[in-house]
Amino acid sequence: MRLLEHNDAGVFSLIEIPLGGDAPPYAILSHTWSGEEVSFKDLVDCTGKDRLGYKKIQFCGEQTLRDGLRYFWVDTCCINKDSATELQEAINCMFRWYHDAVKCYVYLEDVFMSDHNADEKSNKLT
Repeated sequence: MRLLEHNDAGVFSLIEIPLGGDAPPYAILSHTWSGEEVSFKDLVDCTGKDRLGYKKIQFCGEQTLRDGLRYFWVDTCCINKDSATELQEAINCMFRWYHDAVKCYVYLEDVFMSDHNADEKSNKLT
């Protein structure tokens, strides 16, 4: 399992948790997929920051820090999908990874939060 570590400077880095090893407390991201996801390779190569999918990673990292955690997991970039073996292992372990997460965040691109000052009688999101 790989986790993203969010350091105090706001930089993400990948850490490896050995198979069967104890993971530190972490958050996990549940999200809708877009056509602009950031892959494992993108993260390793420090590319993809201009993609829409990077906003999800930033959101998860920032929320993780607000919740007092340092580590988080996002499937799009923590799994090397170029490795069939790793992808199969990830699919087999995914339930456990969600179960063991301390927090689970949801990122839905088509749902917007309303402004705190919005008229409560209106269903309009601003």
